[in-house]
Amino acid sequence: MKVIKVILVVGARPNYMKIAPVYFALKSEQNFHPLIVHTGQHYDNNLSEIFFKELGLPEPDTYLGVGSGTHGEQTSRIMIEFEKVLLNEQPYLVMVAGDVNSTIACALDSIKLHIPVAHLEAGLRSYDRRMPEEVNRVLTDSISDILLTPSLDANENLKKEGVSDERIFFVGNAMIDSLRRYEKLAETSNILERLNISPNNYGLITLHRPSNVDNKKNFEKIITAFEEIEKRIPLIFPIHPRSRKQIKQFSLKSRFENMKNLKFIDPVGYLDFLKLEKNAKLVLTDSGGIQEETTVFGAPCITIRENTERPITVKQGTNQLVGNDTQKIIKAVESILGGYCKERTIPKFWDGKTANRVVNVLKNFSKNKT
Repeated sequence: MKVIKVILVVGARPNYMKIAPVYFALKSEQNFHPLIVHTGQHYDNNLSEIFFKELGLPEPDTYLGVGSGTHGEQTSRIMIEFEKVLLNEQPYLVMVAGDVNSTIACALDSIKLHIPVAHLEAGLRSYDRRMPEEVNRVLTDSISDILLTPSLDANENLKKEGVSDERIFFVGNAMIDSLRRYEKLAETSNILERLNISPNNYGLITLHRPSNVDNKKNFEKIITAFEEIEKRIPLIFPIHPRSRKQIKQFSLKSRFENMKNLKFIDPVGYLDFLKLEKNAKLVLTDSGGIQEETTVFGAPCITIRENTERPITVKQGTNQLVGNDTQKIIKAVESILGGYCKERTIPKFWDGKTANRVVNVLKNFSKNKT
């Protein structure tokens, strides 16, 4: 029996929840041998190591340890180190996920060595090339052999770009596989007690996009909104290292310290975050994955961005876009506190069974290539 070696690449926090269910599904198959390569793009324990433990993933088979840097520095270091892994392991296929620098770097290495690439979460588009993630996802889709889409609008995006049907496979949202698998376990988290907050009585914030926190004017507009919102409802802010750095650089610490109803906490693990997310009165975010998770939970989501690569969360979910406009953010929060919440339907194949569909695609691909 031929054993098919598949390298699964993880680099940043959202990758772990997407790759974990695929790893377990491949591991249950006799003829697949999955290996995990961690690039080290996210290397902080709270953004990386704790997620491996909570998701039950084994230690990575290879850890590249590339760390932070500019986009060019980070991407190039990943390519240099990952190429060595490919030459040593000689995998049958490489799977990359999402839209981070690790995604495009490892896809480029693989394709240049004639190793097939599967892109998990393909076809998402914000149509904003100012966002580095958009560049990463467009380029990764253009060179990948297997495009595994999370929603039907992603299929349409790819077809508009001239991608043949033979490369597109609608499998659903792998991140929701993890959510469904660990949702009950997350209920055992005592994070609400530790923070002295009660369900449905606080707002949850995540903020890390360069367009929001690296631009002082934009960051200050968002902070001004928070200053008004915290007068109405307690706010919990698990602060990303990037945001913490920019608060210090822009001398904004005193503005946050003056908000007595806003609580900074360190980034939390996956189970704690699911508990916070599910029980929040509202979520203020600029993250992509959180737009999806809140749609499944039915939690009102206010996305602090002008656009989203996940428009299905606006069309079918609880998500609404407000940009970084102070008044739009405040108005959206006031509407939710006044009792308004968008009705939602859960998109097709966001059912916790995406990983099984992915494995079936890989099985058929391997048969057709032999």
